[in-house]
Amino acid sequence: MTDYQRIAAALAYAGANFQDQPSLEQLAEHAHWSPFHFQRKFQEWAGVSPKKFLQYLSLAHAKRLLRQHASVAEAAYETGLSGTGRLHDLFVTLEAMTPGEYRHGGAALAIAYSFGESPFGRYLVASTATGICKLAFVDDEDLAVAALRQEWPHANLIAADTALHAQVARFFARDFTPADRLHLHLKGTPFQLKIWESLLRIPEGELRTYAQLADAAGSGSAVRAAGTAIGANPVGYLIPCHRVIRQTGALGQYRWGSVRKAALLGWEAARVESGLLARAA
Repeated sequence: MTDYQRIAAALAYAGANFQDQPSLEQLAEHAHWSPFHFQRKFQEWAGVSPKKFLQYLSLAHAKRLLRQHASVAEAAYETGLSGTGRLHDLFVTLEAMTPGEYRHGGAALAIAYSFGESPFGRYLVASTATGICKLAFVDDEDLAVAALRQEWPHANLIAADTALHAQVARFFARDFTPADRLHLHLKGTPFQLKIWESLLRIPEGELRTYAQLADAAGSGSAVRAAGTAIGANPVGYLIPCHRVIRQTGALGQYRWGSVRKAALLGWEAARVESGLLARAA
C-alpha cells in the first residue's frame, strides 16, 4: 500500500465514524501503522495533525467558508491579492477542441498517455499536441487505459511521457513558474466549458455550492445542469471540481471518490492556513 492509500483508509474510517470522534490509535489501526508512525506520516503528508485535518472537513468549517464567499476576503482574492490561493486560475488555461478534432471518437487525434504519482494517489494523464485532455485518479492502470480507449475509440493512443505530463507532475509538486502555464485541450459543450472555466476561478482553500457556481457562470437557474457539467469534468484536480459542495455544507460525491475529495479539501485547507501563518510571522 502507498502512503496515500493508508491515509485514505484512515480518512474513510474517520468519515464513517465522525460522531464517535475516532482516536489517534483507531485511525492508525486502519492505516496499518503504529500511532507514532501514523502521526508522523500524516503530518508529513498534510502539514497538520490528523485532529486538525479533520476539523477542516467538518460541517462548521464548510459553512464558514461558504459564508466568506460574500466577505471582504473574497474581494481580495478576486483582485489577485492572494496569488497562491488562485493557483489554478493563474496557471491553467482551457482551450476547446473543434468539432472536427473530437468527431468520430477522435479519429484525427494522437493522444499520449502516462501514469504518475500525486499526494492523492496514482493518476493517468493524457494529452494531445495542444494540451492535457484527461487526468484521472486510478486504482487499476489497465482499466484506466481501457476507459481512455473507450472515450477515444478511434484516436491513436500512445503510451509515452511528454513535456506536458512533466508539467502536471510539477503542478502537483508545486514546483513550477509562470512560464509553466498548463494548457488544457478539452471537448465539451459551450455550457460545460463555461462551468469548467468558473471552477478554475475558485481559490484554493475555498468552497462553492452548485448554485453559486451556476451564478458565477451566468446561468443561475441551471443548477442541475451545472452539477452535471461538474460531474463530467475530464481533468481531475487541474480543474478543481472538488471545491464544489452541497448547500448544507456536506462534501457530497466526487467522480474519483468521496474519500479522495475529503483528502483534497483538507490538504488544500492546511496549505492555505500554513501560508497565511507564514505571511503573518
